[in-house]
Amino acid sequence: MPDPTAQSMQGLSLEDILFREKYLNPDQLSAIKLESINSGRPVEKILVERNLVPVDKITQAKAEILNIPYVKLEGRAIVSDVLNLVPEAAARRYKIIPFEKKGEELWVAMADPLDIQISQFVEKRAGLRVKPFLAQEKDILKAISDQYAQNLTSEVTSALKEVEAVRPEEEVQTGPEVLREAPVSNIIDQLLQYAIKSRASDIHIEPQEDRTRVRYRIDGILQEKILLPKGVHDALVSRIKILSVLKIDEKRLPQDGRFTFTFEKNIVDLRVSTIPTVFGEKVVLRLLPKSTGAPSLLELGIRGSTLKNLETQLLRPHGIILLCGPTGSGKTTTLYSVLSKISSTRVNVVTIEDPVEYQIPGVNQVQVNTTVGLTFASALRSFLRQDPNIIMVGEIRDTETADLAIQAALTGHQVFSTLHTNFAAGAPPRLLDMGVEPFLLTSALNAVLGQRVIRKICPHCRVEFNAPPEVAENIRQVLGKFIPASATSFKLYKGKGCSYCLETGYLGRVGIYEVMPISEQIIKLILEHASVGDIEKEAIAQGMVTIKQDGYLKILEGVTTLEEVLRVAQD
Repeated sequence: MPDPTAQSMQGLSLEDILFREKYLNPDQLSAIKLESINSGRPVEKILVERNLVPVDKITQAKAEILNIPYVKLEGRAIVSDVLNLVPEAAARRYKIIPFEKKGEELWVAMADPLDIQISQFVEKRAGLRVKPFLAQEKDILKAISDQYAQNLTSEVTSALKEVEAVRPEEEVQTGPEVLREAPVSNIIDQLLQYAIKSRASDIHIEPQEDRTRVRYRIDGILQEKILLPKGVHDALVSRIKILSVLKIDEKRLPQDGRFTFTFEKNIVDLRVSTIPTVFGEKVVLRLLPKSTGAPSLLELGIRGSTLKNLETQLLRPHGIILLCGPTGSGKTTTLYSVLSKISSTRVNVVTIEDPVEYQIPGVNQVQVNTTVGLTFASALRSFLRQDPNIIMVGEIRDTETADLAIQAALTGHQVFSTLHTNFAAGAPPRLLDMGVEPFLLTSALNAVLGQRVIRKICPHCRVEFNAPPEVAENIRQVLGKFIPASATSFKLYKGKGCSYCLETGYLGRVGIYEVMPISEQIIKLILEHASVGDIEKEAIAQGMVTIKQDGYLKILEGVTTLEEVLRVAQD
């Protein structure tokens, strides 16, 4: 964008700037100017009513006219010391939020940056010179809810005041018993409690040059929630290492451990991983709730012909069923659901996993331990002497494991495993690339399931709207035979954002799936070393509902949004 000062000196209007930036075409520009003159209404109001230009672009253009910097607050964490300079009540009343402190200057996002009285109030309260920034009113209110209402900032701040004078080496020397009562323990407790309350799956504690950033993965998306002073970082890491029974003095090598945390009625296993970075040790904690049993296949989001195909394959007494998808697509959860469904007192089920994430009643679960030579392949060899009916291999990573899994399937065992391919049709070519013999693969492979995980629309703030014509056309193209030819318009849904979903519009997750049974025609294609595209085309011709189509069907049902499906399932 050109120099704002130069532009404002040229006297450009709001609509002129939007036209210059190509958000308006010549016809729209003329129509808006004419309507504003005839009706006497401001151009901004007309633009918002007609939904011609995104609100954030209008706000940016206003900032340019006023020669005031624009700020987007979404995804920005605010240091607790800065946030506490303005009370929440005042922030809500005046629609402002302080977000950065630079020397003697306090940067404040304001819905009305020209209100001098508000700036004077903040300057008097904070004892700093205010630099106003223009931000969307909605953006400011959401940031206030995120930053103040979560109760994380204020509680961690009070603990920080106590820990400011404590050096990590002093804490370590006092031993675990004293450290348990130290203020740094309160910080860890608050971070973990907030993770449980917000349904986070992971916590990232990341050292940066001048501060420590804490991020939470909520419904699959990383969200920056709090920034801590750099001086407290080593004490936090030391505390987590003691809980995880890791070496406190080893800071040069990655380490893995685990511990259990209890909050109210929630018992959570935490898997801890540390790695050395240039600014210190980064810690990631994976939360594994103990009380959560494996969901049913229906609860996962598998239904219709996809569910029927999968259940048909589960009835076969031997052969391999593979689950495919990128990291974090829910493959392990689906495996656990399948094992919970088919496990009974009449079958012997053994698994080799890295690591064991959930314990399934009645299933013999083994964890990989490479330090003593217990790998997927070595465990699989031993399993065959354990009289198993069903074998689950956490992941096929190499040719040896793939060959052993196929041998197990060919000798009368039911085998389940995962493979890192984007779609179901990519599994056979990947195994052939590993060196598996085509005739053995086609004899052993029963089906391949591809999957992704998407966020669900929050039911508390869900609103309905009509799909724009171009979106409706896209839905018709993707779903084809799954919708009536007469359908010309579609009702879609989205979440406005509320306290239940932390203003994101999404609450919880569900899977989207495709199941590809290995038919005679697909066997022929595998033996011919056909491409992924050819295999997928044949599977679709035989009635396979693709991951993208399953996602679009869930869009029409009001389960999720188009943006969410395209985020994870775009080809």
